[in-house]
Amino acid sequence: MSQATDTETVQEDGVIDSVSGPVVTATDLDARMNDVVYVGDEGLMGEVIEIEGNETTIQVYEETSGVGPGEPVENSGEPLSVDLGPGMLDSIYDGVQRPLDALEEKMGSAFLDRGVDAPGIDLDETWTFDPEVSEGDAVEPGDVVGTVPETVTIDHKVMVPPDSEGGEVVAVESGEFTVEETVVELDSGEEISMHQEWPVRQARPAAEKRTPTDPLVTGQRIQDGLFPLAKGGTAAIPGPFGSGKTVTQQQLAKWSDADIVVYIGCGERGNEMTEVIEDFPELPDPQTGNPLMARTCLIANTSNMPVAARESCIYTGITIAEYYRDMGYDVALMADSTSRWAEAMREISSRLEEMPGEEGYPAYLAARLAEFYERAGRFELQNGGEGSISVVGAVSPPGGDFSEPVTQNTLRIVKTFWALDADLAERRHFPAINWDESYSLYRSQLDPWFTDNVAGDWPETRQWAVDTLDEESELEEIVQLVGKDALPEDQQLTLEVARYLREAWLQQNALHDVDTYCEPEKTYRMLEAIKTFNDEAFEALDAGVPVDEIQDIEAAPRLNRMGTAEAYDEFIDELESDLAEQLRGLY
Repeated sequence: MSQATDTETVQEDGVIDSVSGPVVTATDLDARMNDVVYVGDEGLMGEVIEIEGNETTIQVYEETSGVGPGEPVENSGEPLSVDLGPGMLDSIYDGVQRPLDALEEKMGSAFLDRGVDAPGIDLDETWTFDPEVSEGDAVEPGDVVGTVPETVTIDHKVMVPPDSEGGEVVAVESGEFTVEETVVELDSGEEISMHQEWPVRQARPAAEKRTPTDPLVTGQRIQDGLFPLAKGGTAAIPGPFGSGKTVTQQQLAKWSDADIVVYIGCGERGNEMTEVIEDFPELPDPQTGNPLMARTCLIANTSNMPVAARESCIYTGITIAEYYRDMGYDVALMADSTSRWAEAMREISSRLEEMPGEEGYPAYLAARLAEFYERAGRFELQNGGEGSISVVGAVSPPGGDFSEPVTQNTLRIVKTFWALDADLAERRHFPAINWDESYSLYRSQLDPWFTDNVAGDWPETRQWAVDTLDEESELEEIVQLVGKDALPEDQQLTLEVARYLREAWLQQNALHDVDTYCEPEKTYRMLEAIKTFNDEAFEALDAGVPVDEIQDIEAAPRLNRMGTAEAYDEFIDELESDLAEQLRGLY
């Protein structure tokens, strides 16, 4: 977190009046809403959330056991902010942007003491600054003044702060600097360094929000093929325990074609975040071959960490995402899970004795969710460039009940819905995304991209798959009553084609080296092969061939091996030829 404790900003101290879990009431504190304060003798970090007369209510971001009335409260006079600058990628933070490795080094233990703090970026590390402006150049807010090689993958662009007045460059430096040293000086006297601070609850400005037209390619067939997400779009992944929310988000973080990934573990189990922390440094980036962590920032706020910090970690993550968006990058933010965030709001709200809304959640739940998702989008930036933030939020409805408030309020906001299904997960069908309940409102605006870059008949082929799966759902109700053999042969054949759509196309093995990622071209070719089988099979049926003989051809089961085929073009070409030859040979 930004260090907001300079002596010139410290206000008059207050005194703790009462303590209720993470909520502390102080008296005689000169403070404003959202000011960062330091509570008790140990200086626990907190934030002002309510002021009524002489009473100030604070949510504390650390465990408050042992803190009692009469202890001091010190006000920093500044809102909760994050440190922005080179060094954020390949880092792991807690919910208020304290780097966990720095805290471990400071404490000499993986178990952290209360009151320990550290800046979000290393203030002593030097970086090589390469200027992109010269003396006499005029610069405005958001303009890039130079670059820093932050990782082997990402060049960090040093920008004029959004709240700057701009001006003419009178001095510019190049070479090795710490983040706080001046690299550019303006005629107004303003000094620009590589370090910025920004309040987490305030969106960073942009010139204009635009309509997204490019997909976020995820490498997952059901998402790219049926329910695509746009770069700058919003998506929700609700599902019950064990249905694969975390694995799905980890797949998106690993394989999506975003430039930067911000992964927020918000109140999830520690073993899941441990898997992320252990796996990501070992994984190669499919785009560059470099380590995946070179373009990733992790925020780990597990379920055993203080509840108030869970509430802030979402804002910390989206602010970091906006900073890289302002550099012109496409950022993908994974929030796992927003239900835990909402539960943190519910707990704090109940301790404040606010009037509860549905199921005890605060009445402002919908507004807070909207504020968060609204910060996603494809933007024209202050400097005339373009960047995007795509937000994917996991939702954990109790018992898989999608009618609960967090899921319903999220669905009113997001435009892509990937509904995870416990029945599919129990049948070991992964990703366990229910194709009957899921939807994407981005399809029509993304179709031109798929038509131009993948295949001219992409929309028609996809619609055929959707219609076939819909027909299967209708026929399944009849099958359960009278059995499959009682259906007409054309309907039996439709069920067989739909089975290949489910097993060969929609099912994908995240643990297989080849099948874990499927580019759009392969997604299309696989679907095209199943459609070839469909078209040739129905021609054979029309020619009088019994459906049992059509189902028994030797080539058909090879459809299930398309996903794991390395040279998929050759494999599918040969398969389509064999399907046509064998089916035509039946009549």
